Amino acid sequence: MLTFTTGQIDGWVGSGLWPLMRIGAMLAVAPIFAGRMISVRIRTILALAITWVLVPIIPPAPAIDPLSAQGLLISVQQLAIGVAMGFVVQLVFGAVVVAGQSIAVGMGLGFSEVVDPLNGVQVPVLSQFYSITATLLFLALNGHLLLIQVLAASFHALPVGPVGLSRADLWRLAGWGSQMFAGAIAIALPALLSLILVNLAFGMVTKAAPQMNIFAVGFPVTILVGFVLILVTLPALGDQFQSISSSAFVLLSRLFGVGG
Repeated sequence: MLTFTTGQIDGWVGSGLWPLMRIGAMLAVAPIFAGRMISVRIRTILALAITWVLVPIIPPAPAIDPLSAQGLLISVQQLAIGVAMGFVVQLVFGAVVVAGQSIAVGMGLGFSEVVDPLNGVQVPVLSQFYSITATLLFLALNGHLLLIQVLAASFHALPVGPVGLSRADLWRLAGWGSQMFAGAIAIALPALLSLILVNLAFGMVTKAAPQMNIFAVGFPVTILVGFVLILVTLPALGDQFQSISSSAFVLLSRLFGVGG
């Protein structure tokens, strides 16, 4: 009769459970994978499939009881690593959404909101357009495959164990949040400056001709100029999005010691 020791059982459970926690946490936060368009069942199946593929090729997990204090610490570390990876890439899409919100407010379309299927929150229609465009660009650049590649390589740079992200890594993550606003400004700045000039022009016209109904004329013209500016600046969105995405994967390479 076959007999197994407690250490062997703990090793088998940990070898699959802890990688699954890191992978599942990343898929629960990362863009595209975390969107409402992908159901929890599909996301769970995908996490199990990736775990099944990676477990034979990653360093073995320590033979520690998953329910012990040290085992719970390892679980927390794996969840934190997965959330951190998804958070870095999520902010790339956040920059695009914030840029769309800024342009929509400048055009006077900030009140026209719909539910974003990727994040499940109310955003202006223009933000949803930018979000969908960013999703298509991310897929065209194979960002989803690169993210899975970084995830697989992270198990070699940060093997399953009680040691996870350092304090310096956490500060890098906090500093990365500022990149979302910097990226949003870089995307929206040309359109926002042009819309400000349009509003200044209407202010001068109102001063010269007070009898003119500025609201009846200003809103349609501002919206029309805004759409023209979007068409003009849209080709540059690809380069800007690629630049922000490259910065995100560079940060991932520094955090987890992998190439990006």
